[in-house]
This record gives sequence, structure tokens and C-alpha cells, in this order.
Amino acid sequence: MTNRLALGTVQFGLPYGVANKTGQITRLVAKPILKLASKNGIDTLDTAITYGESETCLGDVSVNEFKVVTKIPSVPNDCIDVSDWVRKQVNESLSRLGVNSVYGILLHNSSQLLGKNVKVLYQALHELKSDGYVQKIGISIYSIVELETLMPHFYFDLVQAPLNIFDRRFSESGWLNRLKDNHVEIHVRSVFLQGLLLMTEADMPEKFSPWSDLLKQWHKWLRHHNVSALKACLAYPLSFSEIDRIVLGVDSVNQLKEIITATQSCMPCDLPDLNCEDEKLINPSFWEYL
Repeated sequence: MTNRLALGTVQFGLPYGVANKTGQITRLVAKPILKLASKNGIDTLDTAITYGESETCLGDVSVNEFKVVTKIPSVPNDCIDVSDWVRKQVNESLSRLGVNSVYGILLHNSSQLLGKNVKVLYQALHELKSDGYVQKIGISIYSIVELETLMPHFYFDLVQAPLNIFDRRFSESGWLNRLKDNHVEIHVRSVFLQGLLLMTEADMPEKFSPWSDLLKQWHKWLRHHNVSALKACLAYPLSFSEIDRIVLGVDSVNQLKEIITATQSCMPCDLPDLNCEDEKLINPSFWEYL
């Protein structure tokens, strides 16, 4: 099952994650992480231009044996030539990564396909594909509304969306099946909810107290079934055959080893129904306001 995993690399460029206690990953740590990933059949890396030094770090340690998916940030409001701006962003990204092409390029802000430069932006992505700079183009989404708005008007090769034990919008809305029926490659992220689902009750930050009942149910289920949070979190996305890659971030080699071991062992099938629709919890971008 490890060949369905993808390595998220935001930690390679930023001190990312609510449970991150080690900060940004150094080159000395990044290299053995990538080596271990490759050895265990993990062939896809997820990064973005806005992930601090992530692309530069990856370029320094070499990513030639991986399929790299990166993301383009929002086009500036005062941008005069959108096509040229997109091309420049991608060229600089390729330079930092030390490669001539990447597997995927996603829009980090899909709502820009609703703006005034929508046709130019969409065409610019297709030109990158036809010119051989990328194999697949797509979007990274944060809500199902984005798919409902965009999919009737655009075709994407690849869509990345959040999915975890608490956040089941992508699966329960039917979009997981609809995208797969249209031959769209599907990557999911946030399976650990930035590490929140892996934290002990004692370590849970006070700002999450409004959801204490839900979190208590989660930990009660784990204790009752004698299952680790890591294994249960992985079991949920792995239960969907429609999902091509599960993007996971790590802070160390040991964390990746634990993930690989958990993925290779028997997975629980009777998972708890802890669906939550409160975006203040399931969308980490809201956490800074808690």
C-alpha cells in the first residue's frame, strides 16, 4: 500500500503543523527521508511555490527519481500578462527543483478560475502541458463548492482535496466517485488534520476545546479498539480505491518509518463515524483565529 502514499514537503520549507515540535526540516534530514521514501515505493512528492524553501531544499537533495507535483500561487491583481507570469513562475520553480519538467502543476487558489483572466490562466496551464513542462494540470481545493463551481466548465487531470476521519466532505458528497468516473487523478491531503488527530488528549491545545466531545469520542474509540491513531487515520483514505495518492508530511525519518510500518500492517475496517462539518475545525486555515 505504500505505493499509494505521496510525501508532502511543506515541512522542508516551513515549520509547519500544529503538532510539529522540531521545526523546519534541514537538508541533512531531508535526504534520508527521500531515500527511505523511494526505497519503499513512494514515488510522488507534493510541494508548492509558497512552501518557503521547500522547492529549493528538494532541488538541493535531488528529486530526479520522483514525480513532483507543485502549485502556483494566486496571480497578482495588478498582473498585466497572466500567461507570461505563469510561465515565469513555473520556470523559476523548475530551476529551484533542478528539473526540466514536473509531473503535476496545480492552482493553489482555484477561485482564480472565476476571475477576469480565467481563459488566459486556463490556457496558460494547457500550454505548459503541450510544451512538455508538465504531464498533468489541476487544482488544489479546500471545499466541495469549488468543484461544484468549476467542474462543469473545466477539465482537470489532477485534483487534490482534504480528507480525514473528521472531514468526509469529499467522499460523502459523491465527488470522489464523480472525478474518478471522469478519469481524474485524485490526491488527498490533511489525513492527520495537520497532526491534530495524532495528538494525545493531554497535548491537545486549548483552542480546540469547542470540539472536545468529538475529540473525546475519537480517543475513546482508539482505546476501545486498541488501535493507534496513526493506523486509523491511514485506514480511512486507504479504504477508497478511487484515491490515487495520499499526501503525508513528516518531520523525521522515524515518522516516515512509522507510517510505512502502519501502512504495511493490517488496517482496521470498522472505523468510527465522526463526520464534522464545522470548517473552523476541519479547515486549518481558520485555526489562527481560534
